[in-house]
Amino acid sequence: MKKVLSGLALPASLGLLGSVARAQDAVAGEKTYQAKCAACHGQNAEGKPAMKAPAIKSKSADDIQKQISTSPKHTGVKSLTPAEAKDLAAYLATLK
Repeated sequence: MKKVLSGLALPASLGLLGSVARAQDAVAGEKTYQAKCAACHGQNAEGKPAMKAPAIKSKSADDIQKQISTSPKHTGVKSLTPAEAKDLAAYLATLK
């Protein structure tokens, strides 16, 4: 019985650690978003049509990297690292 319980404890704790890591990614992503994106894309990533800035909720890290590397509008965020883009995507995924 102890083997069964200990066998279940490891996967459960790994799942919990994964959840904590994703939460930390989203927290870091929110900081990046507020500092580098919110002025144009809105406080909640809803977009600002008057600025021709689209909603960016639920964008993937790949979408973010592609957009900032190809768009002349994103000169201020060209230095965003792949890790920051991943954190940003984790944050955007939390928005409804």
